[in-house]
Amino acid sequence: MLISQILDDAGKLAVVVRDGSEACILKGVASTYNLVQEAISRGASLTECIRGHDLGAAVDLEKLAAEGRLLLPITHPDAAHLHLTGTGLTHLGSAATRDAMHAKARAETGAAAAEEPQVTDSMKMFRMGLEGGRPESGKPGVQPEWFYKGNGTCAVAPGGNLVSPGFCEDGGEEPEVAGIYVIAGDGTPVRVGFALANEFSDHVMERQNYLFLAHSKLRPASFGPELLVGDLPADIHGTSRIHRDGAVLWEKPFLSGEANMSHTLANLEHHHFKYGVFCQPGDVHVHMFGTATLSFADGISCRDGDEVEISAPGFGVPLRNRLVFNPAQSATVQVKVL
Repeated sequence: MLISQILDDAGKLAVVVRDGSEACILKGVASTYNLVQEAISRGASLTECIRGHDLGAAVDLEKLAAEGRLLLPITHPDAAHLHLTGTGLTHLGSAATRDAMHAKARAETGAAAAEEPQVTDSMKMFRMGLEGGRPESGKPGVQPEWFYKGNGTCAVAPGGNLVSPGFCEDGGEEPEVAGIYVIAGDGTPVRVGFALANEFSDHVMERQNYLFLAHSKLRPASFGPELLVGDLPADIHGTSRIHRDGAVLWEKPFLSGEANMSHTLANLEHHHFKYGVFCQPGDVHVHMFGTATLSFADGISCRDGDEVEISAPGFGVPLRNRLVFNPAQSATVQVKVL
């Protein structure tokens, strides 16, 4: 079952359910967030809660996508209470991609081969995940690389523009699967489902120095359009494409799901929600699980106007976003003193 949010013919938010091939408006529901809160308060599963509502008119989600009427599949009434976060080096092959980026950076700075470390920090962390990222059930394993991207003000709807700030050196896509969570009134994280995500990042900045990773991740991101309710398939085969001037510039498959990961989802979830700050009642979390595929690793430099398309069987309508690069920012930010 898939759920999404759209603008209906009257321009109002509506929740859509797809159970099979047909997508229909869900009656009597103001938003996905309200639907989740209803399920939590009733002690029911989200599927049970959905089936307790009547279905309305059928909708064509691809048509709505072309009309710019697809919204994020879940939002929070207060954008400051939606958190965008993620983990890296979690997928088989991700370390090779990251290691190659950093090796190229060392070569460009003229680092002598003798001075290069035998094993990069990225490779060390990846190996830690291989060895300890899949612990026995109920036990915590090794913690993954973790990063913060922003709050709901940084969440861009499907079809919207992913804007790279003027001070950035690059902007590139990262096709991922994200877990969607709402925190219950007693502080318990409740998983709503999963969605495709574009974890937009500045890879040139990251490549300069691994310690710039935190800076490189503070960018907008998009997820959806549809949210998969239930368990995540163990073996996901998706496709990431970049369109430029009406043609496909770059295309590559990406893998996700636990069969292709060095960490279990339970381990990634534990190491995010073990922090009390992320267990505040009512908050929404969009936590991206990582990838091993990005165009930057293949020498692609994205340009203003490129469109990224991320798709995978079982996740419904592809996630599409346009990349926009602001002019370079020259003025220094000035802080006002009170």
